[in-house]
Amino acid sequence: MFPSLVLLRSIALPFTLTLLGCGIARAQSANPVVAESATASKATQSPPNFIFVLSDDIAQGDLGCYGQKLIQTPRLDQMAAEGTRYLQAYCGTSVCAPSRSSFFTGLHTGHCPVRGNYEVPPEGQLPLPDQTVTIAEVAKSAGYATSTFGKWGMGYFDSSGSPLKQGVDHFFGYNCQRHAHSYFPTYLYDDDQAFLLPGNDGQTVGKTYAQELIQNDMIAWLRQHADQPFMMFYAITLPHGRHEIDDLGIYADKPWSQTQKSYAAQVTRVDSDMGQLMDTLRELNVAENTLVVFSGDNGSSFNPNSEMGGLFDQASNGLRGYKRGMYEGALRQAAMAWWPGTVPAGRVDHSPWAFWDLMPTFVELSGATPPAGYETDGKSLVSFFKGGPAPQRDYFYWELHPEKPIQAARFGEWKAVRNGINTPTELYDLASDPGEQMNVADQYPDRVAQAEQIFRTAHRPDPNWPLAGRSEKHRRTAKQAWQITRQRVKDQWAPADAVTLESIE
Repeated sequence: MFPSLVLLRSIALPFTLTLLGCGIARAQSANPVVAESATASKATQSPPNFIFVLSDDIAQGDLGCYGQKLIQTPRLDQMAAEGTRYLQAYCGTSVCAPSRSSFFTGLHTGHCPVRGNYEVPPEGQLPLPDQTVTIAEVAKSAGYATSTFGKWGMGYFDSSGSPLKQGVDHFFGYNCQRHAHSYFPTYLYDDDQAFLLPGNDGQTVGKTYAQELIQNDMIAWLRQHADQPFMMFYAITLPHGRHEIDDLGIYADKPWSQTQKSYAAQVTRVDSDMGQLMDTLRELNVAENTLVVFSGDNGSSFNPNSEMGGLFDQASNGLRGYKRGMYEGALRQAAMAWWPGTVPAGRVDHSPWAFWDLMPTFVELSGATPPAGYETDGKSLVSFFKGGPAPQRDYFYWELHPEKPIQAARFGEWKAVRNGINTPTELYDLASDPGEQMNVADQYPDRVAQAEQIFRTAHRPDPNWPLAGRSEKHRRTAKQAWQITRQRVKDQWAPADAVTLESIE
């Protein structure tokens, strides 16, 4: 469970660091004796571990170190103070499945086999193909133990996209992102074995909070694998809707709506769980050999004028747009890197990078020789994470496939957005207009032409993702999938082979 005492303790412990702000490093990082000791210990350690934590829908504006005033996030603020915080870190694209898939494949969404939310009946999403080389498979090739916790959404267990067929040794959580809308579901998965959650009906706040079980299993896996190289993908479902939690903690008496209180408590729960993760790495003496990257899977998730966006001022960074769009507010993430003794403490960096850069970063860190078929659109960030300049590149590219596909590209300080294949290309100068308020396409036709050339060359044709619009098959399967999900929720359904929670503990 998530008692108020745990929440208060997680806030009180590092509160001094929160008051000091995210830009102040811990004093011991400057101590040459400590630094020398850390360097000596690293020389005898195994290749670096890598953990990527992806919090679903969390935004820059939700965290204290980015300016949030109402929601308490002391452990993430501490993570930023002990590591580096990024102001221009980009997601894979601005919704769930393709953003996770971009990280997992190292491909931008013009090449990634998953470029939108593609629902599949009766459960799951469009699977990653067999031939896809994933970061988990790269890790396996280098002798790493691999795991994924939280929300998968890249293929059901009987498909080619099963986590267990894509290089993941251990999976725990929700396979299907439709199922993950409930934080009190009737069942979860331990690898491919469904198990029942007592006291839950999948419709209301029940007795067994899914995030508690997922967090506990993640910590247990860490303890079991601390003596070998490991790669972990922790896809935390919080604070995505529905906004449900087992304890409102310090927000219970706030003069807010129930949804607002729940959202704030969800964000603080992510914070305390991240604190436990970092504390465990230190307890196991592997913190100085582990790179942890924390991010959201899309930028702001709420309209600034909505009940949630208005109260919490999620767009306080001044950026335009939110989830499901292509403007900077939808694409820039709350993102931090933490690696004690290696990633500079207290650094705040304005250089752009993207999820697909994490694949080549891990290849360099691990020394892996990737399997046949490996490709990436990314650039290694190893030197950058250690304090060097960001890698040079020609452009960043995104596409997303709702009913009307949309595209965006960034090249230098220019940003182009096309909200549909037959709509005019918009152009913005991010150097002078980071909020994308002034479309200067008419003034710079050569830059527009450059952007449209990127749109053409960065998009690899794929029958599942036509730029002309969603296919009839896609519409049909999505409709069937959601009909089945709604009926299963109504029936409090669970797989027939589901076992009791006690049998997997």
